[in-house]
Amino acid sequence: MTEANRDNTTHFGFRDVPEHDKPRLVAEVFRSVADKYDLMNDLMSFGVHRAWKEFAVGLSGIRTGHHVLDVAAGSGDLTRKFARLVGSSGLVVSTDINDAMLHRGRRRLADDGIVGNVLYVQADAERLPFRDNCFHCISIGFGLRNVTRQQTALQSMYRSLRPGGRALILEFSYPTSKVLRRFYDVYSFNVLPQIGRLVAGDKGSYQYLVESIRKQPTQAELKSMMETAGFENVNYHNLSGGIVAVHIGYKF
Repeated sequence: MTEANRDNTTHFGFRDVPEHDKPRLVAEVFRSVADKYDLMNDLMSFGVHRAWKEFAVGLSGIRTGHHVLDVAAGSGDLTRKFARLVGSSGLVVSTDINDAMLHRGRRRLADDGIVGNVLYVQADAERLPFRDNCFHCISIGFGLRNVTRQQTALQSMYRSLRPGGRALILEFSYPTSKVLRRFYDVYSFNVLPQIGRLVAGDKGSYQYLVESIRKQPTQAELKSMMETAGFENVNYHNLSGGIVAVHIGYKF
């Protein structure tokens, strides 16, 4: 599975588009869904996304005083969890390429009283604007599939991670059971876009989200991509039968 072919095209869901168009198209999706994003996450996953995120954070090894980078942070679920772990002496940098999602995350965390140890930066995952060897942990939750050049983003994450640090990638993946895979396909393609139409008034954006999951590298492929970027001791944990996987890799 490749991210782009010789003509510099990439996938936007099941469509092939010029690479330079994908960031704009993805931005339009998330500006459209920003206001209903959290409600839709709860509805689509039956609330299980909260357990997935809790499991991922549990692998982070984050302690008081650490510095964490949350890439493609969206509405801030992982940022919130990290902020509570690092405490007032630590720092979480919450980034997203999409201004609407970044602003939503800032508002949500401020409403929860999380201020002072979180910095918000609009940034492209492929070109993280941070110095080398900076963070104890770098996470990206359900955002890698929206990145145009995923290998470039992994390399940018590796560069920004300090030696001894770890990267966590929480992303939709591939169910390990054929029966679960068939059920998941029926639910994804027939139910999720209709929920998007009824709740968010936007069937098309959720059709894209379903299709983007199917274009995501498999568990083994993503593991290999992380190793190519320089990460060592790369492993992954399948959650909910492989519907979601958490990949973890280290920089030594």
